[in-house]
Amino acid sequence: MMAVDDIDSAIVRELQANARQTNRELARAVGVAPSTCLERVRLLRDRGVITGYHADVSLTALGREVQALLHVQVRPLNREVIEGFKSYASGLPEVLSVFVLAGGDDFLVHVAVPSVEGLHAFLMDRFSARREIVGFRSSVIYQHHRNRVIDPLDPAGSAR
Repeated sequence: MMAVDDIDSAIVRELQANARQTNRELARAVGVAPSTCLERVRLLRDRGVITGYHADVSLTALGREVQALLHVQVRPLNREVIEGFKSYASGLPEVLSVFVLAGGDDFLVHVAVPSVEGLHAFLMDRFSARREIVGFRSSVIYQHHRNRVIDPLDPAGSAR
């Protein structure tokens, strides 16, 4: 893993806060010359630190008022079943994220739907008929906070 220095960290932090700013604005914010900033951003992309630029979208504005986490258990536990369910769930339009887990649950699936009735229909229509699912439970999300800016950790594992 290549080290990320203070300037790279500042660039990453600024781009996470506003990826639409110009290179000149970014350079000014981190205190480097625009040519240096442009080269640093290019190297961060080449090293895989910056993997893309995205738009934040309001789920509420899209009519997806209810979010839930679905804890799913599948059987038999083998690569084919796990990969098959992961692929199936990831392809559903209601699904925001799929996590493959160790422990009591095999998957955690984050969904966003229009209503509690929509969540119930999703569970009945999309999950109940799946043969590999032996159990699931849902947790409705009242509030969701996501850190929009992720800082690199120092090698000792604590935040800078």
